[in-house]
Amino acid sequence: MKSETVGDAVFETWTAEELAAAFNRNEVVVIDVRTPQEYMFEHIEGALLMPLAFFNPHKLPGQSDKRIVFHCGSGVRSERVSRAAIEAGVTRVAHLEGGFAAWKAAKQPYIGTNMATGAPQPVS
Repeated sequence: MKSETVGDAVFETWTAEELAAAFNRNEVVVIDVRTPQEYMFEHIEGALLMPLAFFNPHKLPGQSDKRIVFHCGSGVRSERVSRAAIEAGVTRVAHLEGGFAAWKAAKQPYIGTNMATGAPQPVS
């Protein structure tokens, strides 16, 4: 995990393996900032959806029980959202380096779409 101090805040960049381990231990909440269409096609099972277009950092839950880790498709949008959260006063923010593409490259499980039926299905 890489960290960067931004004013009074800490901005962390996590690898897919680090996020998967923390998520499996129920230590983090994963927030997907991609579009609803991207999320419906494939997503990390259990991730919450808060698209960048509708992102309001003042509506984020507190992080007293679980940390928030943002992710998008490649890491660009989640970094933007993370920095917006810092500007809004959140003092500890994390995002997934490389986004969902890195998650899939690391062979982490997710929910995809069965192209024959259009139904969601687990992918490992």
